[in-house]
Amino acid sequence: MKRRTLDYIFSVGGIMLAALLLVLGLVLKSNADFAHDYVKDQLSEQKIAFTAADFLSDEEKASDCLVEYAGTPLDSGVKAECYANDYINLHLHESAAGAGYEGETYASIGAVQRQLRTDLQTATDAGDPTEEIQASLDAVNSLRETQFKGETLRGLLLTSYGFSVFGDKGDQAALVCFLVALVLLLASLAGVFHAVRTPKDKVVLALPHEEKVPETV
Repeated sequence: MKRRTLDYIFSVGGIMLAALLLVLGLVLKSNADFAHDYVKDQLSEQKIAFTAADFLSDEEKASDCLVEYAGTPLDSGVKAECYANDYINLHLHESAAGAGYEGETYASIGAVQRQLRTDLQTATDAGDPTEEIQASLDAVNSLRETQFKGETLRGLLLTSYGFSVFGDKGDQAALVCFLVALVLLLASLAGVFHAVRTPKDKVVLALPHEEKVPETV
């Protein structure tokens, strides 16, 4: 095979592969932009804002991201993660501790709630005083409702954060596709340039002759 032909084959193949990677990169970039824009639009509609720096509690000031985003709107996946883990989660733990049930969550405090209901029914059936039990049950009911709302919002925000991460990964994958496509394109153009400069009669991958003709003396 002639060297020039081989150069053209590799160059055309490289250009086609570069074009394919370019298309793939554009698709990934489009999906990444959609993920980022969708998360930003949906979060912005909620009109959630971080507490201004002057009003942060000592516990909140211990969070670097709450200090960094203080007074700004919640409009990105990274901010959603911060708000969910460092703000909502903090106040959920504080609410549980303030009610006397430190470390309890919406799921775990359900057992406490059921036990208080049983105790209330038992006291009512026996004619015993129920005021103290009722007060404890009311406190647990209120705490569990707060935890339900807080943990639901926290879960939704973390879902938004996870969706934004897919957008970040899409951006990274698109960048890799663009870089590889550029390298292939440059290599292919170099191949074309080499082919033009290669003599037409230069041969590579030539098969050996089946027989050698003896030289005439």
